[in-house]
Amino acid sequence: MFHWLYHIARNLQHFIVRVPIYVAAPTMILIGALDSSLLSLPEINDYLVVWRCYKDPASVFLFPLFAAAGSVLGSLLLYTILRRGGQAVLRRKFRTEHIERVERAYARFGFLTLAVPAVLPPPMPFKIFVATAGALEYPRWRFIITIMIARSLRYYVEGVLAVFYGRRVLEFLHDYGLLILGGAATLCLLGLAIYLLLKRWQARSTTTTAPAPTDAVDSAQG
Repeated sequence: MFHWLYHIARNLQHFIVRVPIYVAAPTMILIGALDSSLLSLPEINDYLVVWRCYKDPASVFLFPLFAAAGSVLGSLLLYTILRRGGQAVLRRKFRTEHIERVERAYARFGFLTLAVPAVLPPPMPFKIFVATAGALEYPRWRFIITIMIARSLRYYVEGVLAVFYGRRVLEFLHDYGLLILGGAATLCLLGLAIYLLLKRWQARSTTTTAPAPTDAVDSAQG
């Protein structure tokens, strides 16, 4: 069924690995932008980052940034389309129950709702979080920075692993992808729990130190 996708990936792999970095960089940005916006090429960015860094270890310092930048551009395009179209376009693209679930996540967890899916590899869905951010008019610069940091972290980890372990990285991701996903999700949930506890503690501190109402002070003086 995905035979054509395999051939595309193989051809892109040979191209990205062989061309100079000044050619590979804009190509990677374009691929990342297309994948994150209008097309859907599962794992293609991860695959190309791993192979480029494996064949050319020196590119690990910059190449993951190009993949992340492409992902940001593509996500920004989808974000802009949904921001202009609003809920009407969002509900034509995704199921209502999924949209409502993501909206509740944004209301409760804020930027982590976007950052966690951006870090985690497939099969974790991502476009619905981007689209919902646009429909909810999530702050544009916070959106860009969140995705850039999260995707850079993801691609740099893959690139560094590729330099040290090469082909075994792809085999490892294939064999232990769910384990990695579970471990990453656990770490994210732990960080989220700490964040929520700190936020609640700050709210209580603010309430405790708030000045007494004026009427109450006047009554006490009277």
